[in-house]
Amino acid sequence: MSSNGKQAGAPQPRTFPQYLLLNAQRFAGRSAVRHKNFGIWQSWTWAELAEEIRAYSLGLRALGVKKGDKVAIVGQNRPRLYWTFAAVQALGGVPVPVYADSVAEEMVYVLNHAEVTFAVCQDQEQVDKVLSMGDEVKLVKKIIYDEGRGLRDYDHTNLHSIDQVQKLGREVHEKEGEANWLKAIEVGKGDDLAVMLYTSGTTGKPKGVMLSFDNLVISALNGNEFDHLTEKEVVLAYLPLAWVGDHVFTYAQALTAGYCVACPESPETVDADRREIAPSYFFAPPRIFENLLTAVMVRMEDAGRTKKRMFDYYMEHARKVGEPILNGEKVSAWDRFKYRLGELLVYGPLKNRMGFTRMRVGYTAGEAIGPEIFRFYRSLGLNLKQLYGQTEASVYITAQPDGEIRADTVGRPSPGVEIKIADSGEVLYRSPGVFVGYYKNDEATKSTKTAENWVHTGDAGFFDNEGHLKIIDRAKDVGKLNDGSLFAPKYIENKLKFFPNIKEAVAFGDGRDFCAVFLNIDLTAVGSWAERNNVSYASYQELAQHPRVYQMIENHVRQVNEDLASEEMMAGSQIQRFLVLHKELDADDGELTRTQKVRRSFIAERYGDLIDALYDGSTSKHVETEVTFEDGRKGSIKADIEIRDMNIDTAASVHKEAAE
Repeated sequence: MSSNGKQAGAPQPRTFPQYLLLNAQRFAGRSAVRHKNFGIWQSWTWAELAEEIRAYSLGLRALGVKKGDKVAIVGQNRPRLYWTFAAVQALGGVPVPVYADSVAEEMVYVLNHAEVTFAVCQDQEQVDKVLSMGDEVKLVKKIIYDEGRGLRDYDHTNLHSIDQVQKLGREVHEKEGEANWLKAIEVGKGDDLAVMLYTSGTTGKPKGVMLSFDNLVISALNGNEFDHLTEKEVVLAYLPLAWVGDHVFTYAQALTAGYCVACPESPETVDADRREIAPSYFFAPPRIFENLLTAVMVRMEDAGRTKKRMFDYYMEHARKVGEPILNGEKVSAWDRFKYRLGELLVYGPLKNRMGFTRMRVGYTAGEAIGPEIFRFYRSLGLNLKQLYGQTEASVYITAQPDGEIRADTVGRPSPGVEIKIADSGEVLYRSPGVFVGYYKNDEATKSTKTAENWVHTGDAGFFDNEGHLKIIDRAKDVGKLNDGSLFAPKYIENKLKFFPNIKEAVAFGDGRDFCAVFLNIDLTAVGSWAERNNVSYASYQELAQHPRVYQMIENHVRQVNEDLASEEMMAGSQIQRFLVLHKELDADDGELTRTQKVRRSFIAERYGDLIDALYDGSTSKHVETEVTFEDGRKGSIKADIEIRDMNIDTAASVHKEAAE
């Protein structure tokens, strides 16, 4: 055996089942998976994990899963749902994870389009969704479930628990051994299809992105090397299974590096479980980091005077020297001493409260993160960085190297990635992670991926003087106002969402005389403000339309306009009118994707009357909107929505004249 546990001269693993068997040798006694159940953390070593997956896989084979079969995986971050990926892949099957919060109609499309024959569900809720589809999903033969609560009286003819499947697999193992199973794993190739991940569907029906083992394994290995990830890392699995980020960070990198994946007890306990686990490698979209910071600031507003003064004093010092210390820059001995004292009194307890005590590498992506929010975490000594990726790239396109961290860029090309900027300004890339194609959609594949393997990202961007990529907006969304001014809606929306009181924003302006926006308030942040300022309210709708809330939001819009006015390219796109929506934009209502991206065309159609009111001079508009409740029932919300005008910064005209 070599020092890494692999036999000398043995071929490099090319598939995840091959890595599973390797890890069972080289890291046999190390924890591979942890799961909190009934308040107690349970662990499986790599050797135990391999045995569990072998029994599961042999049981699936006995039920009829064979090479090429598509197997849906529906649920939250449970250990046995992750094991399903490897158990299916060991048989040559293809896992198809589905968003747990998908309604039945959304799931019908994915299951039918992917030609799913088996469905693995977390619990009764997910089983009921699949059963409710009836004849709409004719190819599904059997349903397998993890948690049996509430399912005892169901017809179990084609319904099986994972426990039963594993029991069946162990019986097969006793009778037949594992030689055939191991052989099937051994002959697996890197260009075999590993998984099918469906896009969020911002512009239409979701597309099935086919990723091979080479795509994912090589991308994971490159990512591990870039951030020096080893078997000693611990990650918390809490992101959607159907999202490529979770698949790479929690599955692909875990198997290739051999580190431990911890699954929380439930989505509601993620914050508490993160504090207990203290992951060393952590990924979260900007909204998570924003929410954590908002919660901290809300608690500090309620803290005693002495504690608040100490917090403010040391955070001011951290803003001055925290990042330079993290970057290894020269800082005076006195400032370092004060920073260490701040670590003892403020920074350490704060990181412990957020669950970041041992965080060595952290990433955020998906949306722009506010510069102040980004600097707050880095000033605490947390190595938070940004990356830019896509499902079609197996995540990695760019990432920020240590010591080259800036809030306004997404870093340099990741290892093995080539990037070029088209004449139109669109970012194109090619890499080992480039997807095989879209399932049953050759036309979309050809329009996205060229014959030379260059992929159109659909994003507009450019490289700065230091070779870092900056993303401006979706290329198709960048437009112009009627006066010729550049209009980049995402850029404007991100500036608005940097304020913790604003949860979502949708900007309009392409082909119009000026820029106007819809806004959603953040109920947690604004609700806390309301409590401290004796503003009473009975619902989101009432709080959103409160005059003092409108004034607060107006101040935020004014600040964004001041920023835009100072930027030559964007000065003409200052916000002239805005309104605060009477309801939160919601994926269940079709306004957002399951990854919380705005569906612009749907919103433009659904709220056409409000958009017209923004541009016809109206000062208010009565609306009635249909909503979908959590249990699937429909209802409606009526409201009179105020529309406010903004005074435009005169600096805009100066920039316009300079541009001319």
